[in-house]
Amino acid sequence: MADSNPAPKPATGSGTTPPKPPAGNPALRMLGLPNLPRKLPSRNWMIFWAITGAFTTAIVYDKREKNRATAKWRRAVEPLSREPIGPANQLPRKLTIYLEAPPGDGLRIAQDHFIEYVKPVLSASGLDWEFVQGRQQGDVRAAVAEKIRRSRMADERPGQEIAKTDETMVDDLRKKMGVPEYEGIKGDIVIGRHTWKEYMRGLHEGWLGPLDAPPQPEPVAVETKQATEEVIPGDEAAEKTEEKTEEKKEEKKDEKPSRPPQPRPHNAPEDYASASTPAHIPVEFSPSTPIPFPHRLGFSHTFVRLGRFLNRRKLADNIGRDVAAVCFAASREWREADGQYEQQLVYELEEKDWPKSVWKDEAAAAADDDSKPTEPPKEKIWTSPVVVDSRVVQRMRRFEMRPEDEERASRIVVPEEEIEGWIKGSLRSLWRWGASSFASKPKGPNVGNLDDD
Repeated sequence: MADSNPAPKPATGSGTTPPKPPAGNPALRMLGLPNLPRKLPSRNWMIFWAITGAFTTAIVYDKREKNRATAKWRRAVEPLSREPIGPANQLPRKLTIYLEAPPGDGLRIAQDHFIEYVKPVLSASGLDWEFVQGRQQGDVRAAVAEKIRRSRMADERPGQEIAKTDETMVDDLRKKMGVPEYEGIKGDIVIGRHTWKEYMRGLHEGWLGPLDAPPQPEPVAVETKQATEEVIPGDEAAEKTEEKTEEKKEEKKDEKPSRPPQPRPHNAPEDYASASTPAHIPVEFSPSTPIPFPHRLGFSHTFVRLGRFLNRRKLADNIGRDVAAVCFAASREWREADGQYEQQLVYELEEKDWPKSVWKDEAAAAADDDSKPTEPPKEKIWTSPVVVDSRVVQRMRRFEMRPEDEERASRIVVPEEEIEGWIKGSLRSLWRWGASSFASKPKGPNVGNLDDD
């Protein structure tokens, strides 16, 4: 008897095709893992991810090591903050920070450089400091020279009244209250080659220059095109030009200066040799130290700036060492080699970073501009060589790290948690939280105290 339900025959020809097995590794599908691609990304994508990963790794590594270097010197000077000052009314040691806008840029860049590299070490030491900030060329020179002239006037002209400033009024108030001044080593921190040049110029002007200001030179009159052109009656364009010129002059008269004018130098470098040494000049000046400030602008210097950006750890270590030497107050004499003093060669390579506009002759530029009368040209300190006098440079001292302080700082180990980033810190906190939850003891039932009756 034939089977009433014969087995179905496989479809042929135009019938439906059987379903294809899912792609991927069968072993991974059995384990419940997602299917992985069967081939690597293309060559271009591999190059892109390799470059991106290497650049990101270099940035992260440099930032961590930069924080490690700063933290090392911060820990090295921390014991100074725990030392007692002495009497209750004794003033702490105060440093002077000389800061000036770099050539071709603003003051904010110099302030950020101080906050990033110098301030962390100074804050950890517990020392006090004051700022002398300059916004244009010559401000630091004028401030240093004026400070020295005031001290000389107090010794050489005791009966003469000196103009009062905020600083002198505070000093007079402290004298009335019987607060003694700090008698130890103070010190100056000068940031950048351009600021150091003005600092040196101010020292020589203050100690070798006269106390009284020289007579002001008259401004150089420059004939303008508008002045030489004759106004023809009935010429409306010429009359309007003359009216605009008079309006501008009246506006300039009504404007108030936003800041006092910069005092002109009391002497020139050519006058050093003929100047007499003041009778009350100290045997040794307050020690000082220059701080490097590499700052290069321009699109053509992109690779140089990128290389410096990826090596900020070295700059942080060098600046941290110099600032720590200032905090420990150990100093030495400035050296002399090959007929040049060490003060003349401080960070001389920084001048190569300055833009070309700094080296442009301002007098020639003012002569080309015939739209306004020109004043006597200002002294260009940045582009001029550092001219020194042996009577001044031999009295200067430089802060230097002592070998025992250097050895003690080398043994400092900075914990990884202090310098790690947000991602690594979050993962570490999560791991500790999980480990502590597994290691916690199980709690028993809340049945109270069984010893009670």
